[in-house]
Amino acid sequence: MELDQKLKRAVEDLEAFFELAGEGEDVTKEIQQELKRLEAELGTIETATLLSGENAQCNAFLTIHPGAGGTESQDWAEMLLRMYLRWAEQHGYASELIDYQAGEEAGVKSVTVGIKGLNAYGLLTSEIGVHRLVRISPFDANKRRHTSFASVFVYPEIDDQIEIVIDEKDLRIDTYRSTGAGGQHINTTDSAVRITHMPTGIIVQCQNERSQHKNRSTAMKMLRSRLYEMELEKKRAESKAIEDAKMDIAWGSQIRSYVLHPYRLAKDHRTKVEVGDVDRVLNGDLDPFIKVYLVSRRDAGKAAPVKPA
Repeated sequence: MELDQKLKRAVEDLEAFFELAGEGEDVTKEIQQELKRLEAELGTIETATLLSGENAQCNAFLTIHPGAGGTESQDWAEMLLRMYLRWAEQHGYASELIDYQAGEEAGVKSVTVGIKGLNAYGLLTSEIGVHRLVRISPFDANKRRHTSFASVFVYPEIDDQIEIVIDEKDLRIDTYRSTGAGGQHINTTDSAVRITHMPTGIIVQCQNERSQHKNRSTAMKMLRSRLYEMELEKKRAESKAIEDAKMDIAWGSQIRSYVLHPYRLAKDHRTKVEVGDVDRVLNGDLDPFIKVYLVSRRDAGKAAPVKPA
């Protein structure tokens, strides 16, 4: 395994530095750096052992929708997008904007990002739910405090070998002109694709490629993933333990709050974990929340990720 090899190399590097130290070389700084790197790797392994579910190791699609409140919530949704992109970067995950619907004044109306890397889906299940922001609004001339909401939904990228039968008769495929960020690269043709699966009402869309064919291919992959996850959810619903693990994520039942005024605090309402350096959290340091959530889910015997109804 790749992780095994990384740990083996880290231990071998440490052994080499200790040998140099035994010969009188000053390698204290290098040893400290290697120990810090090894500690981070062990933390990653420990967190990975908490993951459960057959798709935990998959890549993930993460979608953010702002709540009511117009520009305020749309700006908050974009702040969340930045937070997750920073988190992905810090973990060495690749990220790609799949769909980006810009807000009228600021922020986003809707955004979907693909995050690729081992355990991306399993880790990000901790983020599913409503996220609440309290701050002095930069859009309010009277500098009043505002509360904004945005919902986060995560689903796995399913391996192509898994058979999901989709009848073409059940699809409505629309094309339109790209409206997202991109400056001169925004398409001048109707290359963006929206696919509606009429039996379930699932809608997926993609506009990040200049080719309509590529956008359609990505959208179909997203649809297959959504349909597969829907089937898994049906099975989960048969178990009372799974039912007990579910929670209402309607507005007002947020999973986490980020308060910038009158004090500064990020708090997870499920695990009661609090971090005073909220800027660090918004810059992608989500691991304290993720790990404790996974521990609490394991200890409660709730193997399925919390998901919106």
